[in-house]
Amino acid sequence: MSELIQTVTDGVIQQTKTAKKDTTNNELGKDAFLKLLTTQMKYQDPLSPNTDTEYIAQLATFSQLEQLQNLSSVTTNTQAFNLVGKSVIIKSENETGNTSYINGKIDFVNMSGGKAQLSINGSLYSIDQLDSVIDDKYITEKGLPSLNKTELKFDAANPKDLTFDVNLGSGDTVADDVAIAVNGTVIDTNLVNVSKNKVTIDKSALNGLANGVYKVTVAFNDSLYTTVKDKVTLQVQNAVATDTSTDDTSTPENPSDTSGTQA
Repeated sequence: MSELIQTVTDGVIQQTKTAKKDTTNNELGKDAFLKLLTTQMKYQDPLSPNTDTEYIAQLATFSQLEQLQNLSSVTTNTQAFNLVGKSVIIKSENETGNTSYINGKIDFVNMSGGKAQLSINGSLYSIDQLDSVIDDKYITEKGLPSLNKTELKFDAANPKDLTFDVNLGSGDTVADDVAIAVNGTVIDTNLVNVSKNKVTIDKSALNGLANGVYKVTVAFNDSLYTTVKDKVTLQVQNAVATDTSTDDTSTPENPSDTSGTQA
């Protein structure tokens, strides 16, 4: 409850700080167990006192609890040292109860009061604030350039530039350009334009393609040279068929031929 009367110093009311959120642990620890044991000894019934055997059993239980807590602390600290160099997410809560998440790599582990502290982005966080440990391979794959399944259509009778969306990636695997191949034939880079997350293929690059469905390969220029082969198809329609066959026989302009006439 807020104080109704504040301290006054030199005619100025001194504002008290907002009470922090109660983070008391309700679990029964070894200190609480020991207090219960000493209180039991102090206020035991003199007409029916506890026997030595009961006290020994309780002390044994107390000893087991202490050893388990010590083992848990050692295990936690060992796990903290094994996390050095790993990418993690830390859950942080301020005095008002607002929760935020910090992600980064653990640079080193600092021990303070027997408790491990994780150094992330120049700040120290308690091991108890650890929320998630992330595989570096997963982070890399999430940042790779990508694109969704796309079906392109090119009308040769009414040719237009073709545009489709791509994700150029993030982090260490960002791309700023692509190469396009149609059925294994690479399109001239001057006919392919990349603007933000859109790729445009100039219509002149598609002239001469026969009717049909073609597989399109998209290769990004990121650090891993990500190549996508099974997401984009190109359908060409209304193309004028060209006859490339040649006929070696020709019909002479003068049909008269006396080589086959009889005398």
